[in-house]
Amino acid sequence: MPQTKTWIKVAIAALFIGALAAFFSLDGGQYLSLAAIKDNRDSLLAYTEKNYVFSVFLGILIYTVSTAFSIPGAVLLSLTLGFLFGRWVGSAMILMAATLGATLVFLAARYLFADATRQKLSTGMAAKLINGFGDNAFNYLLFLRLVPLFPFWLVNLAPAFTSIKLRTYVIGTAIGILPGCFVFANLGQSLAGIDSLDQLVSTDILLALGLLGLFALLPIIVKKFRKTV
Repeated sequence: MPQTKTWIKVAIAALFIGALAAFFSLDGGQYLSLAAIKDNRDSLLAYTEKNYVFSVFLGILIYTVSTAFSIPGAVLLSLTLGFLFGRWVGSAMILMAATLGATLVFLAARYLFADATRQKLSTGMAAKLINGFGDNAFNYLLFLRLVPLFPFWLVNLAPAFTSIKLRTYVIGTAIGILPGCFVFANLGQSLAGIDSLDQLVSTDILLALGLLGLFALLPIIVKKFRKTV
């Protein structure tokens, strides 16, 4: 029924808007800060060791919700999971939660706004993203995930307004964010020595991710080259 469908859309939109409003109105940023994590590092470690399995599920849940509602703090959460669970378990948790959260954003945006928004996004940064999905959607998404040219939340949303398949989106997202998951989980093991989040992204890391991104674009480049020959 059209009216029921409209109410469902309104409810989903209200949920997303309400979650963001609650986060900022309740000053959620004070809990998602480097200082807060470092001040409570011993308590967090003790709780995790005492309730390990529950902490794993709780960490994945918090990260998924944060990603799904586009709440700022993904880098800090990644560092925290790496610090609490180590590089391997932490990387797996980040990968699972970030992929699930991004998929929820994708599905919500496609269900709520795809038809109306697709017509309006004809200029600007979002339009450049969307136009790239016309051909070779998987490789293009992989490139966007590997190379941090655009904000993570925008790369989550933009594909929803294209014809990309859900399976392609999920697989491309998981593979594309895997290197970053490992990098930040690994950095998280030295969380106590990190004074600012700005010092995390080095030139070497960006160069490595850029090279991976270029490899992802190779099939597209080769295909276009063959058309011109």
